[in-house]
Amino acid sequence: MPAATETLRLFLAGDVMTARGIDAVLPHPGDPRLYEAYVKDAGVYVRLAERLNGPIPRPVDFGYVWGAALDELELRQPHARIINLETAVSRHGRPEPKGINYRMSPENFPAIGAAGIDCCVLANNHVLDWGAAGLAETLETLARNGMCSAGAGRDRQAAEAPAVLPLPGGRRLLVFGLGTPDCGIPPDWAATARRAGVAWLADLSMHSLRPVAKRILEGKSPGDLVVASIHWGGNWGFDIPQEQTRFAHALIDEAGVDLVHGHSSHHIKGIEVYREHLILYGCGDLLNDYEGIEGHNAFRGDLGLMYFAALDPGGRLQSLDLVPTRLRRLRICRAEGDDRQWLHDSLARECARLGSSIQLGADNAFALRW
Repeated sequence: MPAATETLRLFLAGDVMTARGIDAVLPHPGDPRLYEAYVKDAGVYVRLAERLNGPIPRPVDFGYVWGAALDELELRQPHARIINLETAVSRHGRPEPKGINYRMSPENFPAIGAAGIDCCVLANNHVLDWGAAGLAETLETLARNGMCSAGAGRDRQAAEAPAVLPLPGGRRLLVFGLGTPDCGIPPDWAATARRAGVAWLADLSMHSLRPVAKRILEGKSPGDLVVASIHWGGNWGFDIPQEQTRFAHALIDEAGVDLVHGHSSHHIKGIEVYREHLILYGCGDLLNDYEGIEGHNAFRGDLGLMYFAALDPGGRLQSLDLVPTRLRRLRICRAEGDDRQWLHDSLARECARLGSSIQLGADNAFALRW
């Protein structure tokens, strides 16, 4: 960890979806039965991926799915690693009647630890796919594996509490998880004083902001840095709603947030630097089992980015490196050639709308300029 006067290096990722096909190839797969309209067995997603890109060994080791990402993490040595974990981690519970239900086996959770992840954000539209029992086992599994989490809990107080990652000199990194209805989180998933659930925002109004800002400011000590990690918006589309921009700016202006980590879109979105603070509106999927599924090809959901942000001691952005990735055979690979160019051109176009630009950086990465 950095000294109190040093730069803080963070790794941030969008959705990490280690259910269904990915769980099926790991050492301890859970029940493969699915309750989807067309697919009834998780093995189908494995076979779709193999049909497109070739055979996948079974079982793979826990580090397999991270592929080239492990080399990047080793090279860059971030002080904290934060992902949106888009699945329940449970063998129990009943599937919610929602069409798609994600879960991975608790015995496969070392696959998350294989990348040295420090914090899993859980305020999303899949963490309760297997009901309250599935959420309870998810929370127990994370705790048993020494993993911090944010955005879901046994009651509202626990769900709204930040994950606390210690820094030297008594400083801390606080990660607050939040979720909104427009990404598919239903109102009855909201944690209450008597019900487990997620830290739910009814909307992105300034009325909703006030209690969030209050608890962030009350929980923040001098020297602490704060990440607000928000699951919001639809799966597809580059447009950024005005209410997201307004809410992100207000988190920085009024709640003392240093970095806004937005996710839900299955593809990359534009990046803004507002008053020297980083706003990621949609990080895309880093890991999923969509390989071989038709549809939404224009958004290239198989392509993603690893986000490496450097913050000064006051939380201001010093640099952002973006490592281009592609999913192949249910693992993260480097995006090369036309894939890499598509990521560059799409990101440059979307960032230009937000006052930033993309340049070629060191070690195969893109660099944000603002």
